[in-house]
Amino acid sequence: MWAIRKSSDRGYASHGWLESFHSFSFAEYYDPAHMSFSVLRVINDDKIAPAAGFGMHGHRDMEIITYMLAGELRHQDSMGNGAVIKAGDVQRMTAGTGVRHSEVNASSSETAHLLQIWITPEQADLTPSYEDKHIPLSQKLNQWCLIASRQPHTDVMKVHQDITLSATVLMPLNSLNLKVEAGRSAYLHVARGAIQIDQQALATGDALMITQAGAWTLQADLESEVLWFDLPAHSGAA
Repeated sequence: MWAIRKSSDRGYASHGWLESFHSFSFAEYYDPAHMSFSVLRVINDDKIAPAAGFGMHGHRDMEIITYMLAGELRHQDSMGNGAVIKAGDVQRMTAGTGVRHSEVNASSSETAHLLQIWITPEQADLTPSYEDKHIPLSQKLNQWCLIASRQPHTDVMKVHQDITLSATVLMPLNSLNLKVEAGRSAYLHVARGAIQIDQQALATGDALMITQAGAWTLQADLESEVLWFDLPAHSGAA
């Protein structure tokens, strides 16, 4: 399968202080055809109003990655971590046996824009943990930058699942290769911009789901930020 899902087909919620698009069923948005993809359970495209946010709440048995696109987000959790993450930063939290945290826009004037990503871990009851890091634009510019992996890499976030997450900021007319190995699947999310993959156009918020081995070429029509998930083989509805 090689399928495009348009941004306009995602779930949508507006709460005044929060505007959110849901790639998969989440909260009041339910679509049995889009519950998850492989071990990828959530991609929420969130815009949080100044000085607003999520109060202290709990999670367990989930790998949670926050990918900042604009603005600032203040994080505090029951493990004692506190940080403000900004555009270009990525945060990873293993909820494991249970953790509580809050996420609040740290600015009184600017909207915070982020992708919150949930990945089902390879086992339950892991020890909760946290990390964040800044990824310079130079590491993503016109190349794939490895963000998260189960395998240990220097300056790469640890996730407890057989995946890799890579990202790029691709300038117009530049191109990169995409490859899916046999027995794997992949998910591509356009965070911003406009791209083509083998002459198929994708724009901000669009996604590509692949469950077959093969190789393709991604080219940017506009400056574009793109996330690429290499995942275990997928079966069933997306």
